[in-house]
Amino acid sequence: MRFRELLSANTAYLAPAVFNPLSAKLADQAGFKMLYLGGGALGYVKCCLEANLNLTEVVQAGIEIRGVSALPLILDAACGFGDPMHMHHTIGLAEAAGFCAIEIEDQLIPKRAHHHIGIEHMIPCELMVAKVREAVRARRNPEFVIIARTNAVRQTGMDDAVARGLAYREAGADMLYITPRNPDEARQIAKKLPPPFMFSFEGGENAGAGLTQKELGELGYRVLTVATTALPFHRAMKQTYEAIARGVPNPIMAGTTRKAEQAALHQTLGFDALIAIEKATVEK
Repeated sequence: MRFRELLSANTAYLAPAVFNPLSAKLADQAGFKMLYLGGGALGYVKCCLEANLNLTEVVQAGIEIRGVSALPLILDAACGFGDPMHMHHTIGLAEAAGFCAIEIEDQLIPKRAHHHIGIEHMIPCELMVAKVREAVRARRNPEFVIIARTNAVRQTGMDDAVARGLAYREAGADMLYITPRNPDEARQIAKKLPPPFMFSFEGGENAGAGLTQKELGELGYRVLTVATTALPFHRAMKQTYEAIARGVPNPIMAGTTRKAEQAALHQTLGFDALIAIEKATVEK
């Protein structure tokens, strides 16, 4: 189903962060309807931060992911990799790479790592409006969705977040990414701003700002990103290498065998189909 068709339904969809083709294949097989190339997750697996990534890196990652999955893939483009003029290059490459949407936030360029500890460096609303407007002008595919993000709720307050959201939608953004911290803020956003909305949805007690996925869908939230997938990846690989170094059984492999897991991996990759091609052609 096309991304815009999904957005038209009265449903909130989980969009897990993926960071390479294998993670995308596994997410696809798990039954998700859309995927999210999150800057945080991609930065972590490259042993840096989202603030260190460049446009070429994220576009290349998107091409590789799109090569194995047809699911709609949203690009977390941080600050859009430039000022208003730069939006034309950013949007052109994002469309060419096959992304269904791009998320651009109203942060300072170059982006600061302080975002990870709750400190935002927001640009003036007028500058972000100009960036959104140029992103819209640069778009060639009318199906491509432009998402404007602001973290103003936790930095400058709800009133500023709402004012920015209205300005970004007026500039042409198709969707707003605003992060409520509790049910009241989630409802305020839904009441004062036009849907659809997107924001981060993590597990645990604070998932969904205290609202269920169904409740968020009814309020106009359509995309709920799960951006922390690099964390279990880190934990699994850390335990694996430590077990190898100590010469002890790998706890991650408890309940399975190397042969069984390799078979599962081959199934994910479509190994048998590739072997069948060789048998029918060069391995007769």
